[in-house]
Amino acid sequence: MENRKKVAFYTLGCKLNFSETSTIARSIEDEGFDRVDFEEVADMYVINTCSVTENADKQFKQIVKKAMKLNNKAFIAAVGCYAQLKPEELAAVDGVDLVLGATEKFKITDYINDLSKNDMGEVHSCEISEADFYVGSYSIGDRTRAFLKVQDGCDYKCTYCTIPLARGISRSDELENVLKNAAAISAQNIKEIVLTGVNIGDYGKGEFGNKKHQHTFLELVQELDKVEGIERLRISSIEPNLLKNETIEFVSKSRTFVPHFHIPLQSGSNAILKLMKRRYQREVYTERVNKIREVMPHACIGVDVIVGFPGETDEHFLETYNFLNEMDISYLHVFTYSERDNTEAADMEGVVAGNVRAKRSKMMRGLSVKKRRAFYESQLGTNRSVLFESENKEGYIHGFTENYVKVKTPWNPELVNTLHDINLTRIDEDGSVRMDFVATLV
Repeated sequence: MENRKKVAFYTLGCKLNFSETSTIARSIEDEGFDRVDFEEVADMYVINTCSVTENADKQFKQIVKKAMKLNNKAFIAAVGCYAQLKPEELAAVDGVDLVLGATEKFKITDYINDLSKNDMGEVHSCEISEADFYVGSYSIGDRTRAFLKVQDGCDYKCTYCTIPLARGISRSDELENVLKNAAAISAQNIKEIVLTGVNIGDYGKGEFGNKKHQHTFLELVQELDKVEGIERLRISSIEPNLLKNETIEFVSKSRTFVPHFHIPLQSGSNAILKLMKRRYQREVYTERVNKIREVMPHACIGVDVIVGFPGETDEHFLETYNFLNEMDISYLHVFTYSERDNTEAADMEGVVAGNVRAKRSKMMRGLSVKKRRAFYESQLGTNRSVLFESENKEGYIHGFTENYVKVKTPWNPELVNTLHDINLTRIDEDGSVRMDFVATLV
């Protein structure tokens, strides 16, 4: 047993990446490796990369350095979106031995030989048009909730986005396989599953670019709601034009789906939405939020917004700011626009100065703090259920309610991965909510 090799993983980016890292990790463990934390000395380090922001690109080099510091003889593999888009660039980073693109990452064990270091990173990267098959993924053992991948790729042509270039066409898992994976997760005593994908509202397209949907997202949600043993199901980010009223109504009456929606807006200006080639106008967004509030007044609604997009004037920015300020939403994920190679937006006129982008980002983040505080205050005095997580943070254990209020109570290891009925009492200095126990649910 002492001779078994050790492997460690680092994931950049989205929940989808976390689900895929977990699946890749299981395939490597099946080959006789022991998985260890990234902070430990390992024989092999696998970094799952992201290309959504400029920051993720820079982070990669720092993570490689960290791995080399832990063990300068370790074999380092880069997989994921950045590895698909810029394989040669990653291969040239000092210490990197293997770079695998969109289709190759799930066959990583085929490319691992004796783990000896290479002078230059070896690249195995397909043309993205070849990424026309689907690999189901889910994460278990990493957190108290599992990320279940149901869809991959995207057929949208948003002018700022590299994801279609990095992940290929929209394609989905078979409904039967999603249900099988959900059952496998629930058998591991995991209480919450988060559905992930690139564009999950587009669920149902077959593997080979078949534009016909075998199933709809609503059908997926309805069938998952019947899976035994799952306490909570959470929908991750879903496009406003694909979030239908029927789905919202079903979630409001569902046994397991929680009242939490994350809906990308990107801009509150129709002129900028048009430049972005988004598939809706702000009026559609208003309709979705109003519908959620009508049937689930206590629901949490998160919003993605991009500031500093080419052509965004002060007037356009204020239009977005005021639109969000007036809307009954719960928090924002703010992205500062950064130019990405091979996207339309990178060649657009009206480039916004870096300092202006930073100022707008700061204003939006301030608005997010205000919105989250107002949402938390609206929940004080109510009874909710909380699922506690596994980390001891400065003597406290944290968890999230079904409608995504972050709560805290003094550390008690017996609370990890348990559900409790609680009363939300007051907001602490760090922004999380203090609570009183009402009953133990599971």
